Amino acid sequence: MTVSCVETVIEQFEEMTKDCKRVQRESLRKILEENADAEYLRNFGLEGRTDEESFKKCVPLCTHQDVEPYIQRITDGDGSAILTGELITSLSLSSGTTQGKPKFIPFNDELLESTIQIYRTSYAFRSREYPISNGKALQFLYGSKQTLTKGGIIATTATTNLFRNSRFKSAMKDIQAQSCSPDAVIFGSDFNQSLYCHLLCGLIYSNEVQFVFSTFAHSIVHAFRTLEQIWEDLCTDIRDGVLSERITDPSIRQAVSKVLYPNPELADRIYNTCVGSSNWYGIIPQLWPNAKYVSGIMTGSMEPYLKKLRHYAGHLPLMSADYGSSEGWIGANVNPSLPPEEATFAVLPNIGYFEFIPLERPIGQELENSASVHYIESEPVGMTEVEVGKIYEPVLTNGAGLYRYRLGDVVQIAGFHNSTPELKFICRRSLLLTINIDKNTEKDLQLSVEEASKLLAEEKVEIVDFISLVDRSTDPGHYVIFWELSSDTTDEVLGNCANCLDLAFKDAGYMGSRKVNAIGPLELRVLRKGTFHKILDHFLGMGAAVSQFKTPRFVGPSNHKVLQILNRNVVRSYYSTAYGN
Repeated sequence: MTVSCVETVIEQFEEMTKDCKRVQRESLRKILEENADAEYLRNFGLEGRTDEESFKKCVPLCTHQDVEPYIQRITDGDGSAILTGELITSLSLSSGTTQGKPKFIPFNDELLESTIQIYRTSYAFRSREYPISNGKALQFLYGSKQTLTKGGIIATTATTNLFRNSRFKSAMKDIQAQSCSPDAVIFGSDFNQSLYCHLLCGLIYSNEVQFVFSTFAHSIVHAFRTLEQIWEDLCTDIRDGVLSERITDPSIRQAVSKVLYPNPELADRIYNTCVGSSNWYGIIPQLWPNAKYVSGIMTGSMEPYLKKLRHYAGHLPLMSADYGSSEGWIGANVNPSLPPEEATFAVLPNIGYFEFIPLERPIGQELENSASVHYIESEPVGMTEVEVGKIYEPVLTNGAGLYRYRLGDVVQIAGFHNSTPELKFICRRSLLLTINIDKNTEKDLQLSVEEASKLLAEEKVEIVDFISLVDRSTDPGHYVIFWELSSDTTDEVLGNCANCLDLAFKDAGYMGSRKVNAIGPLELRVLRKGTFHKILDHFLGMGAAVSQFKTPRFVGPSNHKVLQILNRNVVRSYYSTAYGN
């Protein structure tokens, strides 16, 4: 994107956010006009009206469960105007890592255009802060299999719906550096072969790489953990100009062989850098000296990977990408210099109609150090009526057939950019761990694991990844935390970690229940190395894309296969003695 383009996009954003109330009214009117014939809206008696008052009065708040029967009819091939005026011809699949099975989400040109606008906006602000020339991007992107539903509708991940779209591809050429990897690598049939070739192509173009990107921070960390294992093979390929025999996918092999040629000098540079790296600190700027930053979604369930990502990135800034979900986009990161833990997202008022459900902590729990209270909800307010410092659940209405759709997130209003709110992502609302009167969310689990990881840091041991479950097979039931570790440590240290995890849950219901033994001692189960790779492979086998993969932080009874993988790979187990019971 040229300097003049960057400034034009920023000017458009500034202009649009000066009068969000008007833009929101227009956005809703446009959505309701275009979808006036949709059965969903007719069922609620909207009768073609497009004003905010009628919309809120007639159409109720909903969740995916409420719209699932309508989406099911679309997947079965019902060609009538069900959720939208125009026929839905493709569906996105959510990652499926939370419930154990993916959700179908309608995808259409409206979502495509809002994605392009979000990317264009955040890229403009990023380019103003960190200008990049006509180089390349090391992008760890992965398509996924496309399937046809019973009714002949294409279903795939949201990212694949984008990557395969020619309109999206041409828009990305205008606003982003070209990927080092050919398309064949992104859409390869085998994730491990694609990852190998992403790293190889990135190294071939190492002097041209301007930034490193993947949809989620997890994918970047996984890529560099893999680099630690395979760097010598990559050096051999570059030295000889011959692609490794491990690449058997014909399309990947053909595409990568076109850019690979013998380059002993580059191979020597890579070899000397890697062999001289004792702990891989700052390996990204060492191997890609012209990279300016590392970017991807780094909030929420991605926060546990930030420490390792910072280790690999060295002095390079980490930049959290935009805020949205498979259901649709909400905000762009227009403050790229903020660290990921403080990232905020400015709502784009013309890509949907947004409401916010005020969430308040019950009296007596206002200062409780826990993300997990049962919030008291008030009536939703418009995006210009939110208050700085307060917390809300966002509600989305978009042009792809979702009306007053609850996203299930908790966000805080960090401030305003002109008249549009800047959101800070706090956590998902869904309770993860609950047995008695305890309520602990993903954020509480993360804080507990962070506290216990300090004991491991003294031993130079890292937590590769973690997951939790509620075990009701014991009486009383108890929390189980699974850890995969970078290396072994002593029973004493791990016993102390179990105690630390137990004491770090600050929810009053949990602490009270533990004291009276209504909840049993927390159990820490240590996993065999490579277990989380097996979980990733399982989700890939279900059709998930690596670039969309999120480690499920909680595994429920319905997630049989993941439970099997975990239980099969436990090597040691420790019970907390922190509460003396």
